[in-house]
Amino acid sequence: MNDTHFNIKGQLVDIIQNDIYPVSISVKDGCIAAIERTADAPKVYIMPGFIDAHVHIESSLLVPTEFARMAVVHGTVATVSDPHEIANVCGMQGVRYMIENGKQVNFKFYFGAPSCVPATTFETAGGSIGLKDIETLLQDPEINYLAEMMNWPGVLASDPLVEQKLALAKKYGKPIDGHAPGLRGEKAAQYVLSGISTDHECVSYTEALEKLKLGMKIAIREGSAAKNFDALIDLMDDYSENLMFCSDDKHPDSLLEGHINTLVARAVAKGKDIFDVLKVACLNPIEHYSLEVGSLQLNDPADFILVKDLKHFEVLQTYINGKLVASNGQTLISSVKNITINKFLIPEVTSDSFQIHGNSGETRIIEVEDGQLVTKEGEAFMIAEEGNLVADIGRDILKIAVINRYETRPVALGFIKNFGIKNGAIASSVAHDSHNIIVVGTDDESMKTAANAVIVSKGGLAAFDGTDVRTLPLPVAGLMTTGDGFEVAKSYTELDKFSKKMGATLASPYMSLSFMALLVIPSLKISDLGLFDGERFEFVPLHKSDDV
Repeated sequence: MNDTHFNIKGQLVDIIQNDIYPVSISVKDGCIAAIERTADAPKVYIMPGFIDAHVHIESSLLVPTEFARMAVVHGTVATVSDPHEIANVCGMQGVRYMIENGKQVNFKFYFGAPSCVPATTFETAGGSIGLKDIETLLQDPEINYLAEMMNWPGVLASDPLVEQKLALAKKYGKPIDGHAPGLRGEKAAQYVLSGISTDHECVSYTEALEKLKLGMKIAIREGSAAKNFDALIDLMDDYSENLMFCSDDKHPDSLLEGHINTLVARAVAKGKDIFDVLKVACLNPIEHYSLEVGSLQLNDPADFILVKDLKHFEVLQTYINGKLVASNGQTLISSVKNITINKFLIPEVTSDSFQIHGNSGETRIIEVEDGQLVTKEGEAFMIAEEGNLVADIGRDILKIAVINRYETRPVALGFIKNFGIKNGAIASSVAHDSHNIIVVGTDDESMKTAANAVIVSKGGLAAFDGTDVRTLPLPVAGLMTTGDGFEVAKSYTELDKFSKKMGATLASPYMSLSFMALLVIPSLKISDLGLFDGERFEFVPLHKSDDV
């Protein structure tokens, strides 16, 4: 079926006309050459392919070529991808890496110009994207939009640099993605008036509804850590024209199980109109971002899928540019040889690096909420032993540390609740947004062992249970591996199981861990420079007695 000219029959799901009817579709030279109604066609359903409207490919731990190999199995034909993770490590070199890597396979990656690299001035990144870089990217026809404007305080304060970035996107006629968790009322209205057109950070129906009424498009997110589908899906009833589906951050084990197809099935199971659901999953991103993705119209690129039924949406075949790229659960995209780039510059650390000096007393605690990126600021009376504060496993209060991986600096330290680990430590060089090393553990020696496993690998995920060390190396910027995506998914699953045998109670411990350094999401987080209040946008002391 990879010929330049072929016919295919089935039941066309015509999303634009809200109709389903038997057709014979002619594909020629990668495009839809004819669509003819027919009296006889098999009971398989032909529809446009799915689009992930906001994703960081890097969070899959896979380079774009391997991400594509897995995604097409689930009927995904395109992604709207923000490469700011690798940009925070490698700058413009990282953005170019993602674009060039993606070109090696038959899949439609649409990358944005990262707007906030570094994400804040309150952390140490390895790369930067300046105003001239952003203009260079926005002039490139391969760059479709200005990626998420995370610096919402800068937008509200009319920060000159932020305003210049927004003006460049408007100059080149490219949409601006937003990132405004919890922003409401007059602040939300001001944010929208700046020209920012989307948000994928809504966690409640009322927040999303308010932003929709202000004119924003809302991407309903269901990733490996942040899961907002159930809270937002009822918006479909009245606002389907202004919704999209996205994963944002999806680890390889989740991608192995499903992608946007699972959200479509869940939405239909909740009684949502199938044509509304498919507009959200297939068409709305094309219109908003001006994507060159086919919507099963005459002369469109032949990007479409065949599904077994309109209930489970089991994908039988996926076509991109008229080429069969997946069939019956098997990818037909071959792995390619991938190069690596990286920036990992520090020596191994000692257990002394993780000592928290001080006396017993009231201490700030990061409280994790499973399935959410937001955290709470808690407090607890922590006990000191020999002049150093220690973890309290009985209350599930562990130590957390962030280690600067770009230069040797003192380690930032704090406490965190709800990880559940009973013995040992887990560590990762995937720590949004600057991707320093982040570690959670029960004791200093375990944290040292897990952190050094990441350092020796020049990036990766690691776990130490007090006896054994397990590591998944990530040699591409400390974020991705060039290995076969399906094998990486298996390795990640084993590491995830290992961490849960250590007591980890979160659904996705490593994904949740990576967001504990994401300062632009409230409430209490930690960077390599210290504890940070994401609501006041300022550092705060660990000890409550040190509050000004």
